[in-house]
Amino acid sequence: MQAKRKNMERMEEAVVEANEQRLQHMLSDSDWDHRAVLDQVAVEANGWLGGTPDSCFLVDESAFAKKGKHSVGVARQWNGRQGKVDNCQVGVFGALGKGHLATLTDLRLYLPKEWVASPERCRQAGISPPERTLRTKTELALEMVRHQRELGVGFAWVGADGGYGKEPAFLRGLETMGEVFVVDVHKDQPIYVDDPQPQVVADTGGRGRPRRRLQAQTSPQRVDEWVASLAPSAWQRVTLRESTEGRLEVEVAHQRVWLWDGQESQAQHWHLIVRRELGSPETLKYTLSNAAADWPIPRLALMQAQRFWVERAFQEAKSHCGMAEYQARKWRAWHHHMTLVAMSLLFLLEERFAQQDSYPLLSCSDIETLLKTTLPRRDLELEEVIRQMEKRHQKRLDAMEAKYRKQGLPLPNIIGAVNLTK
Repeated sequence: MQAKRKNMERMEEAVVEANEQRLQHMLSDSDWDHRAVLDQVAVEANGWLGGTPDSCFLVDESAFAKKGKHSVGVARQWNGRQGKVDNCQVGVFGALGKGHLATLTDLRLYLPKEWVASPERCRQAGISPPERTLRTKTELALEMVRHQRELGVGFAWVGADGGYGKEPAFLRGLETMGEVFVVDVHKDQPIYVDDPQPQVVADTGGRGRPRRRLQAQTSPQRVDEWVASLAPSAWQRVTLRESTEGRLEVEVAHQRVWLWDGQESQAQHWHLIVRRELGSPETLKYTLSNAAADWPIPRLALMQAQRFWVERAFQEAKSHCGMAEYQARKWRAWHHHMTLVAMSLLFLLEERFAQQDSYPLLSCSDIETLLKTTLPRRDLELEEVIRQMEKRHQKRLDAMEAKYRKQGLPLPNIIGAVNLTK
C-alpha cells in the first residue's frame, strides 16, 4: 500500500529494506502452501461475516488481460471487464458476505482446453499433474462452495451472476448439495408459467429402434417477454437499504415459475425475481431462487441485491491490494499473489470492524492513507531517486536487447546504457 503500483519493483522502491529478488522468490519459487493460507483466511472471515441468516457466499469471476501466451491459463476467452473475447487469464473467486461487506475467501484459476491438452505447456508453467484436468468454471464454483462448507464456513445462500445462472449444471449442483441459491439469469432464459409436466414419448423419426425422449406439455417463454406482458400493478416498491446517498429503493416483480432443462424427469418450481431501477424501467435484472415457497419478496429482493458487494470486493482488491498488477507467469506465483490479495482484503475488513464505533464510515482508502502516513518509507533523497531510475532504465534496456536478440538483430547504436549520474 506504500507504493502507487503494487508490483514487486515498485514495492522495493517504497518499502524500507525490501528486496525485489527476495519478494519475487517468495511469490514465484517459495513452496508455502497457498491453500492452507486461504483456508485460514476463510476461517477468520467466517468469524466476522459468517453464521447468520444474512451471510452469503458469492461466486464471481474476474479476467486479467495479458499480451503474451506464456502466463499460466492465458487464452483468447471472454473478458467480462472489457465486454469482449480477448487474450486474458480468468479466475473464479468466492467471497463471504454479510450486509454491505464482502471479502474473498477462495479462488481457482480456470485452465482452458488448449492448456489441458498440452502437458509440456503445463509443465513449463509449473502446473502439477493433478491440476492438469479440464474443469469448467461451473465445476470450479461448485468445488469452492463444497470446500467452504467443509471448512465450517456458515452462509445462508449462494449468489452468482448470469454467467453461472445460465448453466443448468450449476443450479442442479447447488440443489443437490442442499444449498439455497439466488442466481441471476439472462433475459433469454426460458421459463414455464405452467408446469411443463415432462412425459416420455417415442421418437419415430428415424430407422431402427424408437428412442425415448422427454417432451414438455406446455410451452416456455423468454423471461423478458414475460416481463413485458406484466401489468403496472405487478410491480411493488421495495427498500433495499439505507445508504450514504439516501434510501435505495427498487421495483420488484415476483412469480413462481417452472424451470426445465429437457433432461430432468420433473421441472423445478422456483422463484423468479425481476428488479427494475426507479426512474430507469429499462434497467432490469432477472434472478432465480430455490428458496422455500413462503420466503417473503422483500427478503428475496435483498438477497438478489447482495451480489453487488462481491463487485465492490473486486474493486477494493484492484484499487488497494494490487490484484491486477502482478508480474507472475507460473501456476504457483498466480495462486500466491491472489492469496496475498485475499489476506490484504481480510486485513482491511478487520480494521473496519475494529474502528466501526469511532469511524463507522471508514473506507479502504482511509486505511491506505493512514498506512502510507504511518509506515516507514525509503528515504527518497536525490541519490536514492537516481538509483531507482538507473535500475528501471537498465531493465528496459535489457528487455529491448532480448527482443532484438530474438530477432537476430544487434541493438541499435542510438541506444546505450546511460549512467544518469553523469
